Amino acid sequence: MAKELAKQYSPKDVEDKIYKTWLEGKYFHAKCEEGKETYTIVIPPPNITGQLHMGHALDNTLQDILIRFKRMQGYDTLWLPGTDHASIATEAKIVEKMREEGITKEDLGREGFLERAWEWKRQYGGRIIEQLKKLGSSCDWDRERFTLDEGCNKAVNEVFVKLYEKGLIYRGERIINWCPHCMTSISDAEVEYEEQAGHFWHLRYPFKDGSGYLELATTRPETLLGDTAV
Repeated sequence: MAKELAKQYSPKDVEDKIYKTWLEGKYFHAKCEEGKETYTIVIPPPNITGQLHMGHALDNTLQDILIRFKRMQGYDTLWLPGTDHASIATEAKIVEKMREEGITKEDLGREGFLERAWEWKRQYGGRIIEQLKKLGSSCDWDRERFTLDEGCNKAVNEVFVKLYEKGLIYRGERIINWCPHCMTSISDAEVEYEEQAGHFWHLRYPFKDGSGYLELATTRPETLLGDTAV
């Protein structure tokens, strides 16, 4: 008796089985065979601040197209997957969650908070990897990395020290963005700007001969002390 075809296509009935076959067959595993040209993509690691969005879907689809195309051309291909600890952004998410529970970082202490952070990574890092697999991403999952893995962490520290020894990293006095809540400096990308009503100051610079003055307007009157070439 002929099997009746479903009226609607159900991706779940097909895609999970196919992807499982790919994984079991190690079709995405980079073998590094001698004599073959190589083609590698290191995935821009998603932050573990939550879950993937449409931008990740688009970005990883484009990478998957490239890596599959090169694989079909006979290249030794490696698409290296991983996730990013995202530092302050992830800390803010964890603190927000703790606030809902009535807990602060001070209540937990350093070690307790770090354990919370690793628990967050296990929850959301794993969710992100599963989402990438749902997209059919042909990554070499045997080589999955996290930016705070021991090897990655040591590599960052080693490079930092080498750059410091070469004089390419140095400490100086600069105007920075400081977060009084996180108690650390933050980048411009992490600052949320808001418009506030200010005051327009009119400064009069007298002429040397006493014949009058030049009036300038500014929102930064403290620059008066440094004005030498008006």
